Amino acid sequence: MADELARHYLENVIGEFRLLKKQGERAMEQLNETEFFVTLDPESNSIAIIVKHLAGNMRSRWVDFLTGDGEKPDRFRDQEFELDEAATRDQVMNWWEQGWQHVFTALEPLRPEDANRTVIIRQEPHTVVQAINRQLTHYATHVGQIVFLAKHLKSANWKTLSVPRGQSEQFNQQHFERLKAKADQETLLSRY
Repeated sequence: MADELARHYLENVIGEFRLLKKQGERAMEQLNETEFFVTLDPESNSIAIIVKHLAGNMRSRWVDFLTGDGEKPDRFRDQEFELDEAATRDQVMNWWEQGWQHVFTALEPLRPEDANRTVIIRQEPHTVVQAINRQLTHYATHVGQIVFLAKHLKSANWKTLSVPRGQSEQFNQQHFERLKAKADQETLLSRY
């Protein structure tokens, strides 16, 4: 039972990370070059800076996930919040892809028996589950910032990433109809 639960958790959390990645990408795709790099005020981060920070964190946390400290000695976190003026959107999106590759390269080979192993982050022990949850929460916060900034910058031109405002009832009805059709199809197939 414990192995089943751990397997389910690992499959689910990989799916959640994939959803976060896709949500961030769908928000960033809506931005032009200027919007991608704009900061709202001197204390704010641009979407490009948030991506740079995420990529740095992802490399540090997930490379040698089971064997090394999640805070790598060659990580300079403060520099993740500085962007060279020559940085391009392609370069930033390359950091995004590399960061997520570290996440999935570390997560996908995990087995249920790894869930209670101990990993180290900043010299503090965490179970694998704790370490994963820590990063899931962290990345969800930053992807939320990306979505918020993109929506703010696009304003009336924003294309929603979920149920459009004022269309919840219609969405729910369509969703119910899709579920019913799927159940009906499964019932038909089970007869053969």
